Amino acid sequence: MSSLINNQAREITVSKFGGTSVADHQAMLRCAQIIKNDPANRVVVVSASSGVTNYLVRLSQANVSEAEQQQLLESIKNIQLNILAEIENSEPLEEKINGLLNELTAYAQAQSLNHSLRIADAILSFGEQMSSLLFAQVLQSIGVNGHTFDVKQIMKTNDLYGQAVVDLDKLAKCTATFLTEKLNDQVIVTQGFIGQTADGHTTTLGRGGSDYSAALIAEALGAKNLAIWTDVVGIFTTDPRITDQARAIKEISFGEAAEMATFGAKILHPATLIPAMRKNIPVFVGSSKEPEKGGTYIQQTVASKPTYRSISLRKEQTLVTVKSPAMLHASGFLAKVFAVLAKHELSVDLITTSEISVAMTFDNPSGSTQALLNSTVVEELEQLCEVSVENGLSLIAVVGNNIHKTNGVGTSIFDALSGINVRMICQGASEHNLCFLVNEAQANETVEKLHNKLFS
Repeated sequence: MSSLINNQAREITVSKFGGTSVADHQAMLRCAQIIKNDPANRVVVVSASSGVTNYLVRLSQANVSEAEQQQLLESIKNIQLNILAEIENSEPLEEKINGLLNELTAYAQAQSLNHSLRIADAILSFGEQMSSLLFAQVLQSIGVNGHTFDVKQIMKTNDLYGQAVVDLDKLAKCTATFLTEKLNDQVIVTQGFIGQTADGHTTTLGRGGSDYSAALIAEALGAKNLAIWTDVVGIFTTDPRITDQARAIKEISFGEAAEMATFGAKILHPATLIPAMRKNIPVFVGSSKEPEKGGTYIQQTVASKPTYRSISLRKEQTLVTVKSPAMLHASGFLAKVFAVLAKHELSVDLITTSEISVAMTFDNPSGSTQALLNSTVVEELEQLCEVSVENGLSLIAVVGNNIHKTNGVGTSIFDALSGINVRMICQGASEHNLCFLVNEAQANETVEKLHNKLFS
């Protein structure tokens, strides 16, 4: 039996559907047909239905009045029950959904009395719990043997609420124990974004957690492919909302895609690619609305390696500059600075240095339930040095191949930036990118100018 399961696992495709792909009953039907059309689809990972996570984020915050709380709960209920209303023979499912809604209400009331990050994660998990139940029922309505699976059985994490870290060894063991055999005769529908601590508390994996969940499950199963279904036909040379000149990319290497995702391409979260790269699992990105149009394939080897592949943009960046004469001809200063950051589990994106100062960038994502760079961190740094903090910045990354060895790259890029104030430049650590900061008000204009220069 074990060898049969292992052989089947290598032929498995893990498919993940984002919030817009499971936004309503019609959207779910389109996704269900994608699963039915390819027998290799054995595991489906779903996000919360579009709009639900935003309501849950607000519900999880501290300053929510009783009236607003009721309004938020009603909005979530309407989204889920509107889907349920179009599913036949849904009475048993309706009982489960209402049970979850009642449980969510209790958590929301508890949060309003005593705000807690642990309760916040519990609240945020309900979107995926409900969408997975609904999607499994939609699969059954078109003749697919779909069943829900509680991802918390396998996705064991630490207790860093909001940014939980998955125990990969436990994931592999629990997947083999609780999940693999189920794939012989059914399609499993499970939740992205959420996990569970050793003592049974619900956690969330942070921004992009559903994609990451799917990649981790694909890795644990040794899957043949990972498909990320969203609302656009693949990855583009830049955000199509910024310029109508953006065009779809047919194939891209893991390295390029990781740079794009790291520096702001919203189509993928950077953590998604790490498990796929470890097991060399190709990743497909396509549109659940238009699956016939194909998409982008991300894999280890690609046919073409252009100097410029894409331009990524990440807004809401914070620039921190630390300055001290103690840095001059001295050792150990940077170690002390990074010890403070490590203590607070903060990750630096870009860094540049001079004789007596260091500038570092931090991502400050919207929708976070807590500030990443808080006053406590700044106060601890100020014990070591002078600290300045700048907000309202955007990070732009030109992504491609051999950028550090190609003559004329700087000229091509900075010729396009006439009239734009560049706050910080970082290049050389990677062959795949050149990055810089600009004021957020000029970010879209900068991307459009660059795209016209490099891709026209």
